[in-house]
Amino acid sequence: MAARKSKTEFLFNSAGDWIAFRVDRNVFSTGGRWIGWLPFEDTHVADVSGKYLGTIFPGHRLYRKSYEPYRGYPGYPGYPGYPGYPGYPGYAGYAPLPLGASDVEIGE
Repeated sequence: MAARKSKTEFLFNSAGDWIAFRVDRNVFSTGGRWIGWLPFEDTHVADVSGKYLGTIFPGHRLYRKSYEPYRGYPGYPGYPGYPGYPGYPGYAGYAPLPLGASDVEIGE
């Protein structure tokens, strides 16, 4: 059986700046630091401690909703390791923030 190739999804803020990337269910900062994962098989991103980090919106945007119902502790998936540098995706262009959302602040 052939190994499954992981697909990289670049994530942007509302200004169109690249802020993170996703490989399978894990989300990393632009420098490759693991910052979260998708525990619920949807677009909800939890940080490494299990708290709500943000939501992936259409257009590959990572925003934080001002209100996100608590879904319970998702557990800890285990450290995924270093994903490698995915390359630079460029600029995505401006996109208006959805009502009740703000940009996710990711510090390096």
